[in-house]
Amino acid sequence: MKMLVKIICPIEPFNSMVKDGSAGEVLGRIIEETKPESIHFTEIEGCRGAIMVVEVGGAGDIPAIAEPWFLNFEAICEFRIAMTPDDLMKADLENLGKKWS
Repeated sequence: MKMLVKIICPIEPFNSMVKDGSAGEVLGRIIEETKPESIHFTEIEGCRGAIMVVEVGGAGDIPAIAEPWFLNFEAICEFRIAMTPDDLMKADLENLGKKWS
């Protein structure tokens, strides 16, 4: 299943890592290890952030995705299930609508 991961990195320790030259190397290791389908860096709530799409087999995969961000950047990670249009079509919305109307 696909998950959207929103990552918010506080100003510290990221600033210190940028200054000592380690931020890029650590980011590269995390991306190489987690192999996201896509990752886009942006500002979130005034901090450095990223939105990442990852494939997970189940909830047990989440720590391996989150811990590198937690441990290296003291980041906040939020996980949301993501559906493709095909996934949504499999939900049988018409019958759900009839059932719950």
